[in-house]
Amino acid sequence: MTETGKKALGIIIIGGLLIGGSFFAYSYYDQIKQIKKQKCILRQRKADWQILKQKLTREVAGFKGQAGILVKDLRFNWEISSNKDRLFPSASLAKIPIMAACFLAAEEGRIKLDRQVVLRNSDKLSGSGVLKDIRPGVIFTVEELIGFMICDSDNTATNMLTNLLGIDYLNSVFRTLGLKNTNLSRRIADFKLRDRGIENYTTAKDTALLLEQIYQRSLISKAVSEKCLKILKLQHVNDRIPKYLPVNITVAHKTGLERNVCHDAGIIFGCKGDFLICVLTKHANPNAVASKNFIARVALHTYVYSEQSL
Repeated sequence: MTETGKKALGIIIIGGLLIGGSFFAYSYYDQIKQIKKQKCILRQRKADWQILKQKLTREVAGFKGQAGILVKDLRFNWEISSNKDRLFPSASLAKIPIMAACFLAAEEGRIKLDRQVVLRNSDKLSGSGVLKDIRPGVIFTVEELIGFMICDSDNTATNMLTNLLGIDYLNSVFRTLGLKNTNLSRRIADFKLRDRGIENYTTAKDTALLLEQIYQRSLISKAVSEKCLKILKLQHVNDRIPKYLPVNITVAHKTGLERNVCHDAGIIFGCKGDFLICVLTKHANPNAVASKNFIARVALHTYVYSEQSL
């Protein structure tokens, strides 16, 4: 190689090193910049979370009755809770673990989701749902009954599924799923037994645990979790958690309502993050309006937190 060629090659090599070094330096400093930005965002998020905690604490303090709440930022795994281990009559919140038990029974081969079940007069229970008004003899599949139980909170559908699986089996599944303080002592809407002091119970912590398993696709299997989530998103009773939220926000949830008891528990799929909300209440009011509004405010505060940062 000539002397001129050697000089040219050297210039090319030096130029390449300078360009490569400049690119490396730019990438490095850009990384540092992004890290600093993320740290700043996280600090702001934590500050906003503390503000949310203060707001929810005031809401609980001002509520005229008993309230158990658990709110969780599912991205950062942060939790705000109050009385999360307190027992509350579960009302229709019991239908979430019953749904899980039905799908587990299908996985175990105890039942088939396409199994046909005949509606009988003895199955009919008062309260929510449409099956109580349908003539006896109509046939439904197990999967259809699960849909009625969750989407319409149908007590008769729940009773048919409970009779199919048995209360003992349901309670054993609850324990298997890690629900330490959730039990079924009587049929849903069996108000005669309720008036004799026989009650079904759950807690905000247990309900949140089950919902998070569904959200994380770890309840029984991914396919089962997906089914449960899809059904919960079709909930027709939207006068609590979704009440003050924008109509385009998806909420997968289940309500509960009986005399002096009002609940709602679910997952808010926000534009900037997903949140788990469980609010269980017990009150002495002639109706549940105050409780419903309380639950709706808890959800609204949480949604506002989720949208104001990141």
